[in-house]
Amino acid sequence: MGDVTAIILAAGLSRRMGARNKLLLPIGDTPMIRHVVDIYEEVTTQPILVVTGYQAEAVEAALAGSCARTVFNPKFANGQPTSVACGLREAHGSMAVLIGLGDQPLLTGNDLRLLLTAHNAGDIDRISIPKQGDQRGNPIVVPAVLRELLLADEKSLGCKAFTRDHPEHIQFHELASAGFYTDVDTAESYEALKSYNPKVSQ
Repeated sequence: MGDVTAIILAAGLSRRMGARNKLLLPIGDTPMIRHVVDIYEEVTTQPILVVTGYQAEAVEAALAGSCARTVFNPKFANGQPTSVACGLREAHGSMAVLIGLGDQPLLTGNDLRLLLTAHNAGDIDRISIPKQGDQRGNPIVVPAVLRELLLADEKSLGCKAFTRDHPEHIQFHELASAGFYTDVDTAESYEALKSYNPKVSQ
């Protein structure tokens, strides 16, 4: 499992959170983005690439002293697909890339290990996506053999469009953990985390 590069998307404008950047909100005593990086560090010995954009300097400051390497996406205002592409261009040398979101603080190292185990037990040349019923989750596992295809069409960068248009290249894994399906977009969703994790504080 150590031979996987993690890409964490942390460039979004955080509009629905209002004046606050959700990635800097505390999970216990730790900024959310640092908390998420620490989780990913449990499953890989490879670099953890954090793609920044909005308030990049503040996000970088929150990651000071961590194992993360930040990569700035100058096109971050154009949406998440540009950040996926930015991260993939910087990911080198691994058999697979784990692409996740910076606002999923309920994920655990065990969740990530379950996903990687499922990927390795399936077709390792397909993109692995967690699923519960009709709900798709994150992170996803992208095999190295598909990276160039994901970057090939400048008008359709990123994973969402690719997985929609190329179902033959994906596989779903039934995984029940709430961490895969819970992200933080609003003040209400941040408050709701307390029902899962009492360490969350505002």
